[in-house]
Amino acid sequence: MNAMLPPSAPNEGPSDRGAPEGALEGLILAVESELGDLGEALRRRDIGAIESHAQALHRALEQAVDGFGRAARGGGGVPPALRSRLMSASGAVAAQRESLARATVALDRAMEALMPGGTPAFYGSTGNRRLGLYQS
Repeated sequence: MNAMLPPSAPNEGPSDRGAPEGALEGLILAVESELGDLGEALRRRDIGAIESHAQALHRALEQAVDGFGRAARGGGGVPPALRSRLMSASGAVAAQRESLARATVALDRAMEALMPGGTPAFYGSTGNRRLGLYQS
């Protein structure tokens, strides 16, 4: 029926016991697509697109985890190739998270270099640094 299924996969329609392989494929494709889109938005430094794709990736991951969990509990199991792709996507998410954490630390260091000290500083119109809003 479906030419995309490997020969060992059943050619039956969806069952109540778990998600069909085609549905799982769609879930993992959505995750992979959002990962790619988020990566591109990060490269472009497009804040709006980053936020949008991060939220869409979060939703796609939730749906994929739910769908794969139902398939695993349903008795039909998850095909090894799709399980491998989900693990790979999970690794890519972890790598992006680590990359963003490193960038955040670098930004924090740069801000500390520009504005040293624990007390918030305010700069007057002449550029002089004052440690408070009001001079005494």
